[in-house]
Amino acid sequence: MIRIMKYGEVAPQDIFARAVPKTDVAGAVRDIIDAVRRDGDRALFTLTERFDGAKLDSLTVSREEIEEAVAAVDPEFLRVLNEAADNVRAFHSCQKRNSFILNQNGVVMGQRVIPVDRAGLYVPGGTAAYPSTVLMDAIPARIAGVPEVVMTTPPGRDGKVNPAILAAASVAKVDRIFKVGGAQAIAALAYGTQTVPRVDKIVGPGNAFVAEAKKQVFGQVSIDMIAGPSEILVVADDQADPAHVAADLLSQAEHDKLASAVLVTDSAALAERVQAEIERQLPRLIREEIARASIDDNGKIIVADDLRAAIDIANEIAPEHLELFVDNPFDYLNEVRHAGSIFMGRNCPEALGDYLAGPNHTLPTSGTARFSSPLSVDDFVKKTQYTYFTRDALAKVARDVALFAEQEGLTGHARSALIRTEGVD
Repeated sequence: MIRIMKYGEVAPQDIFARAVPKTDVAGAVRDIIDAVRRDGDRALFTLTERFDGAKLDSLTVSREEIEEAVAAVDPEFLRVLNEAADNVRAFHSCQKRNSFILNQNGVVMGQRVIPVDRAGLYVPGGTAAYPSTVLMDAIPARIAGVPEVVMTTPPGRDGKVNPAILAAASVAKVDRIFKVGGAQAIAALAYGTQTVPRVDKIVGPGNAFVAEAKKQVFGQVSIDMIAGPSEILVVADDQADPAHVAADLLSQAEHDKLASAVLVTDSAALAERVQAEIERQLPRLIREEIARASIDDNGKIIVADDLRAAIDIANEIAPEHLELFVDNPFDYLNEVRHAGSIFMGRNCPEALGDYLAGPNHTLPTSGTARFSSPLSVDDFVKKTQYTYFTRDALAKVARDVALFAEQEGLTGHARSALIRTEGVD
């Protein structure tokens, strides 16, 4: 049963505390990466058979397989998939940056915004198959102007990829798809093999092995983030419907036994009603066992003095998902400084953000919302700057450049400016 406690009985940094798996995956992941770097495709075939039970003839998903998948999925789901894709495109199109140029008095300076050459998406498969992740990762890359977007996802034992994943990839216009999962997929995207091309950016969620692999290849390629288990913090007042609050908490608890679902309220009566509602709703979930472990081990209901104190808690722990379950959420919005994504009001369950609303659902976890952001178009571009001076413009500042350089003891820097304007030999 979820625990109820008063504000102050648990330190803010412990509100989302979770048991850390004791399995040390770093060494195993390092061996997988080394094998892929050394043996390329041969390692991918071997590892896919070992970990996924699939003996493949080809790592590449064919055009025929994609077409078959699109034809196989429920037409109503395909309609919703396209609707969600339209919403994601509309939201992320507003994020696109423009290059700029400053030109005055013989000086031209500017910044160019350039997409990476190739982006790699990792999409979990099997029981954790999330077509929504395909949309959230691929569409911002497309809007950024990335020339090639490739995707890796593990096959089932039959050697096939989940049809919903392939349908989403078709809607999101992914260029190439490969039947590779786990740490070996991250290694292939980072270093390239005979079949899987090397990419510049890897994005997407995964298990502990995938997260560790992303950590180990960072520097060779860019990554989006090292995401931890899902988190939700619901801030609710005494008018909140306890059934709705309980449902929202369970929507995240069912993700993972290590997920954290927390309610902060100014109402002790609501706390007790939500506690009872969670127990009533849990048996209705297909993933009841997972949600039960999450709620019992990591769930909390905290009774605070008022909603301002609840916002203080949110800013302290920087949750992945924050629900402002109140009548006038915009009254509190400017006070929230640290959260991955904020869901406003009584009619905005977090599930809207997972699937349909449009803002990205790839979000910072484990308190990293204090300094990082949701996945966006910015993740798929880089900036390069340029500078041009005429001779007259340089002459006006050469002595200042030299003075600064000499202050740092770098006389070569000083000479490089003065030699053009004062004939220093």
